[in-house]
Amino acid sequence: MRGLEESGTYRTDESGRRRKSYSLMARAIWSGTISFGLLNVPVKLYSAVSRKTIRFNELRESDGARVRHKRVAEGSDEEVPYEQIVKGYEIGPDRYVTITSEELDALAPDKTRTIDIEDFVDLEEIDPIYYDHPYYLAPDTGASKAYQLLVDAMDDAGKVAIARVVIRSKEQLVAIRPREGTLAMETMLFADEVVPTDTLEELGTDGDVKTTDRELTMARQLIDSLSSDFEPEKYHDEYRERVLDMIERKAQGETIVIEEPTKEPEKVPDLMAALEASIAASKPAKPKPKGKPAAKKKAAAKT
Repeated sequence: MRGLEESGTYRTDESGRRRKSYSLMARAIWSGTISFGLLNVPVKLYSAVSRKTIRFNELRESDGARVRHKRVAEGSDEEVPYEQIVKGYEIGPDRYVTITSEELDALAPDKTRTIDIEDFVDLEEIDPIYYDHPYYLAPDTGASKAYQLLVDAMDDAGKVAIARVVIRSKEQLVAIRPREGTLAMETMLFADEVVPTDTLEELGTDGDVKTTDRELTMARQLIDSLSSDFEPEKYHDEYRERVLDMIERKAQGETIVIEEPTKEPEKVPDLMAALEASIAASKPAKPKPKGKPAAKKKAAAKT
């Protein structure tokens, strides 16, 4: 779901390179009503994220012509018009059950514009693995009072609302919580969409693995030495920044020299040795002792 409109202008950074700077205008992508009990709060839905994915077009290497993809029937070069395409669910090798759009529409959830709250739960009860995509809910015209009441009540109770909503013909399970005076809404995965950990082959292959008290103490010491407050601004997508920098350099005519990686895969180290080395590396360097003044050194040499 896209809810941000980008308008770009070019600026010159500290290194002298011209980069495109975007200003983002939030645009509502859905409107409806939060409903619980007899209270209805009209709201608008906004995306809470702006993905910074770098997108490339496919070009023919020889002349840079844009490559287009066509829908072609398997076993032939015949292009199939969109109106002749039906959906098919594979039930075996080359065996499909075809489904029409009308059949799917008959089973689709009612296209209501209501966010129906079913439960209020504690935030710590929700495993973050169930979260999918974040949104913001803002009050619609004339709903500011009821919206603020819901924000304050949920904040005071320390609860998160679990609700269902239909967006673009798809029923979504969502969690709604107060965040900085605003209602944030996260779409969630259903329980059967989360892969159980007991299906991972690597877990439990080494038998009954146990750690020693000394290993646990050192691991905890390492965690404590690296513990700090969470500051999201200090984390950057360094790969994306390097790609954008390379694109800018190539656009200015610079030839890019590719260096072959020489780093060999590291072997699994001895556990205790790795912990000791990690703890030592995480400790701040001790200041070097100050040397004696030069005059005193000369006097001592004469004596």
